Amino acid sequence: MAPKHVISVNLGRATAVDYTSAEGGVTGIGKRPAPGPVRVFAPGPKGVGASGVEGDAVCDLRHHGGDHQAVYAYAREDLDWWEGELARELPAGVFGENLTTSGIDVTGALLGERWRIGADVVLEVASARIPCGTFQGALGERGWVKRYTQAVRPGAYLRVVQEGEVSAGDAVEVVSRPGHDVTVGLWFRAFTTERALLPRTLAAGGAMEPGAHEKVRAYVEKYGR
Repeated sequence: MAPKHVISVNLGRATAVDYTSAEGGVTGIGKRPAPGPVRVFAPGPKGVGASGVEGDAVCDLRHHGGDHQAVYAYAREDLDWWEGELARELPAGVFGENLTTSGIDVTGALLGERWRIGADVVLEVASARIPCGTFQGALGERGWVKRYTQAVRPGAYLRVVQEGEVSAGDAVEVVSRPGHDVTVGLWFRAFTTERALLPRTLAAGGAMEPGAHEKVRAYVEKYGR
């Protein structure tokens, strides 16, 4: 099995585009690998906090950023799979990920699972990335939102438990895994195409962001378990 590690730490700059609904028409989705160590921190609550990766732009605070979306990780293995599907090169950061990883089953990670990266940083798996029109526009693939959703390779949003610096090449160690079965993949399916799975996500407890909890509670009140 390949060692678990970070291939690159990727940062985005605020860029004016014609395919986003974000205020000001700017997005930081297009990210590029950064040289040297990059500080990772808890940015604050959603709507106020932006990226948890220093130097990374988050332009739409309504839908992105905040403590439960502080860092976005995507597996190089999944990028490689998409390269085969799309017949094009997909460099690190092209999906808007802050961390391009190797050796980690990101889709199979459990909400609340914790990763130690390098010497100091500890991150906790919080949710999956839901694709949007800005993502489709940035990639330039027709029907991308639907195709990405159907593939169930969403990547994971991470909460910062312990701040520090992350560099390309840093080892990633899974230091704890909760006892439930709510994976990134299951959470993604529940919040996109298989709403009947929503009650199962409650097993993740406090690992889910408050907004997601509210959606599940509303579903249960309306439809039951």
